[in-house]
Parts: sequence; C-alpha cells; structure tokens
Amino acid sequence: MAKNFRNSLQNNKLVLLASLAVLAGGPAVALPAPEPLNQAIPNVSDLEPEPNELKNPSLSQVTSVSQLSDVQPTDWAFQALQNLVERYNCIAGYPDGTFRGNRAMTRYEFAAGLNACLERITEIIKPGGNFVTPEDLSSLQRLLNEFSRELATLRGRVDSLEVRTRELEENQFSTTTKLNGEVIFAAVDGIGEGSRVVPFVGSRVRLNFDTSFTGEDILRTRLQVVNLASFFPEYHPSPEGELRFGAGALGEASTDVSIDALLYAFPLTDKTTVIIEANAGAADDFTNTINPFLDNDGTSGALSNFGTRNPIYYYLGGAGVGLRHEFSDNLELSLGYLAPNAALPTPTNGIFNGPYGAIGQLTIKPSDRFAVGLTYVHSYNFEGLTGSRRANLRSILSEEADLELPVSNDSFGVQASLQLSPRFVVNGWVGYSKVNALSTLGGQIDRGTADIWNGALSFVFPDLGKEGSMGAIIVGIEPKVTRSSIAAAVDGLPDVFGEDKDTSFHIEALYQYQLTDNITITPGVIWITAPDHNNNNSDIVIGAIRTTFTF
Repeated sequence: MAKNFRNSLQNNKLVLLASLAVLAGGPAVALPAPEPLNQAIPNVSDLEPEPNELKNPSLSQVTSVSQLSDVQPTDWAFQALQNLVERYNCIAGYPDGTFRGNRAMTRYEFAAGLNACLERITEIIKPGGNFVTPEDLSSLQRLLNEFSRELATLRGRVDSLEVRTRELEENQFSTTTKLNGEVIFAAVDGIGEGSRVVPFVGSRVRLNFDTSFTGEDILRTRLQVVNLASFFPEYHPSPEGELRFGAGALGEASTDVSIDALLYAFPLTDKTTVIIEANAGAADDFTNTINPFLDNDGTSGALSNFGTRNPIYYYLGGAGVGLRHEFSDNLELSLGYLAPNAALPTPTNGIFNGPYGAIGQLTIKPSDRFAVGLTYVHSYNFEGLTGSRRANLRSILSEEADLELPVSNDSFGVQASLQLSPRFVVNGWVGYSKVNALSTLGGQIDRGTADIWNGALSFVFPDLGKEGSMGAIIVGIEPKVTRSSIAAAVDGLPDVFGEDKDTSFHIEALYQYQLTDNITITPGVIWITAPDHNNNNSDIVIGAIRTTFTF
C-alpha cells in the first residue's frame, strides 16, 4: 500500500480519501484517470487562492457527509468520504460548507489529514474493545511507515510553535501596542558654483507606537529626531531641492526628541474613516497623493520634498481632523482641516484664528492601474516652502525683513498615475495657486495677487535589478510665480516681489536598492537648473546616499 501511495499521490485532496478508505472499512475506490499532459494551461486567476481561503482558512469538523455542499453521491470518492466521516469523524470542511476535493495538496497536508485520523483512532481504542479491526491496524501501520517523516516534521513544528508562542507572550511589548520604527542615515554633498554645501552627514530617527483598542482603529504616537539641516537660506539661493527626510527649508538640525505625528484613526462606518490629528498632521494622513512608489515621506521613494508630492499638499498641516469616504472601490472623497498653531490660545492663533489649511479631494480609480486626484486647498498664512523665493513671499518677508504679511491661498491640483506594466509606472501632476495679500503692512506694500504654477512627470521602474528595488526619474518645475501684482511700496524690502522671469528645472534620479527586508540603500542626484528661476544663478547638483533601516 505504501508503494501505491508513492506512485499514485497526485497532490489531490481526494487521494487522501481513497487511501484512508481502508481504515473506514469501505469498499475499494477507483481513482480517476490522470489528466493528459497536453491539457490546457489554466488561467492565472485559477491559481489564486479562493476568497474564503483568504478570509478564513481554518477548517471545521463535519459529522455528516451531507454537510459538504460540493460532495455528491455520484462522486467517485463519496463512499470513502462517508465512511471516514461516519466511522472515525476525522474529516474537516471549510466554513462555507465545502470540501474542495480537487484542490491541490502537498505531502505535509496529506500527513496532517492522516494525523487527524490517527488521533481519532487513538481516542476510540479501548482495552478489550473491538472498535478497530486487525486489518485496520495493519493498514494504519503501513500508513505510519510511509508518512513517518512528514508526521514527525508536523509534530516538531507544533512543538516549535508552542515554544515560540510562549516566548512571545512572555516578552511582548504590549497587548495593544506595536512598536515600529525607522532610522535614516544620509551622506550629502552639493556640487556647482550655486551651492555652498560641503560634504556632510545627517540622520532622521522615528519610533512609532501604534495602539489599537478595537482591532479596527489606530492611535499613533511618533517620536522623532531630525538631525539634517536645510540648504536654504544659508547655502542655496532658493528652497528648491530640499530633502524630504531633512529639516526642510528654513529648518535647523537638532538632536532633540520631539513628538511628531499624534493621531487617532477609526472607522465611522464601513466606508468612512475619521482621522483626528493632535500634532504634526499632514494631508497624506487621509488623502491619496497619487504618487505611488515615490511618496513615502522620505523613508523611501523620492529624495526631495518636491519629488515626493504636489507642493499644494504642503499648504496645510498641524492639528485638526481628516475624513476619508469610499463611495465605491473606484471613487473616494477626502476632506480635512489642519492648523499648525492650534495649541496656542492667543488672538491670532488657535484652531480658527491663526494659520490653517483645508483640503478636499476626489480620487477616481477607474482600474487598479490608473488613478486621478482632483484637489482643492484653501489656506491662510501657509506656504509650501518649495520653489522660488517669490513663491514663498510671506516666509521670505518674515525671515529677511521681520514683516508678517497675512496671505490667503487657493490651490488646485490634478494628479495622475498610470501603471503601464508591472515594471513601469508613470506619475504626474499640475498645481496652481492664487495668493492674495491681505494687508498693506502699514503702507509698506501694495496689495495684490500672485499666480504660482508647478508641475512634474516621473518615471518609476519597480523591481529594477532585484525584487523590491526601484529606479526613478523625476522631471519638473518647482513653484514659479508667473504673474504678480503684489509690489513693494517702500525701498529696502527684499527683492521678492513681482514674477519669476526665467524657468528652473528640477531633475532627480535615484536607485533604491533593497539590500535586505529591513535595509535599503538609495543613491540619488538632484539637479536644479537656474536656481530660483533665475538664469543668473549657477546650476546646483545635490548628491545624496540615503540608507534606511526599518524594524
């Protein structure tokens, strides 16, 4: 019989029935003829796990063959299955009431089924009883000999799992909280007459404590240290090319540990999720920025702020609330309101009286490979700190002239992503902002408006050279003032009024190498032509090597 098992086992679940039927005392069962070798090749979808297996792969014991909806009395193995169920009660079915007799199986799966019947036989054997016949025991012994290796392996795996489970229970961090984190080491250099950057190294460290109270919600508390200073204003003529994992334009390096993201997300309904932001909230916490592979907040993907996402998403941040509602798999609405100084109870701050940003986006996904985002952002006293100095008028006046110019901003964006093949994705966006100066600052400026445009196109190559690795090229124009009626009314103010006369290009290339599951190394280059949209400024080339450790 053991020889027959070796020759006839065709990775088919029903072969188990034919083999174990001897134990059940049933008649011999004829196996169906093998399929010819030239049979049609199945579709890829036929090879995927069935939905119920994905949702709940656990099996449940059946007490009658009638409980299995896909087993009929006319099936060739019906009698064997009936005998096993009724005599030994060691056959299990899936939660949906099916047996799936034609599903492929391995020798280990066969051994698992055999082991279930062995345990049942052990239970019913009693001294002096006649529950099991000598013929049954003889057949059982042959099965034991044939599958002794697999049975031993299964028992070893169970013992190992029990030890591992006990170890995890004794040493787990928390029953409700998971700890994950990342560490970024970066070596950076600036090349070109327009850059005054010398070779330097920096880092960013994040620790995320993710807590769930219901299994569907998440409370995230993030500790962060950013020890990588900005290029602008000390070393570059404009905020272009700032690194996403650095302190950003006008930012300073620090070794202080601070609470960064602090949010609570929970499902309001099956299709609606609410995100409450208590600190350092951002648009991408509840909005799809439609820049797959590149928008990973500096951990992976794009190196620069500009390459990470459309700059209009930077016109809001802080504390507030976000909402994401899925009308269907193809249509989603995102809404949010964030204020950076919400914790300050002064007349010009707070959640409503100070700077704020509000966003609404409709995300359309006609297919798994194509997505479009239509975005509107309204903000007060907010700037993205990408692009030219004129595109960041309020911040430059505050930095260089200590003038607090109140401005409002209405921004519109269209983002799209198209996956042409599993290894080639095209992303792109266009953004437009209309800035309104809301004061003359006591007659120092002439109130007016300014139009700011930006756009980018990126080409992504997933799994380039190695699974998990990626190459990308990003080409775009960082925010540029194309028209402005805001002007200086007195002399001595910074030269940031009017429009940008020339055009600067942002060209970024990177290769993200997946060294291990937890370590990636990303060398990249950012080339800024005519920085600050000014041909009088020499080109800048920023070279960076980012190493990311995740755990």
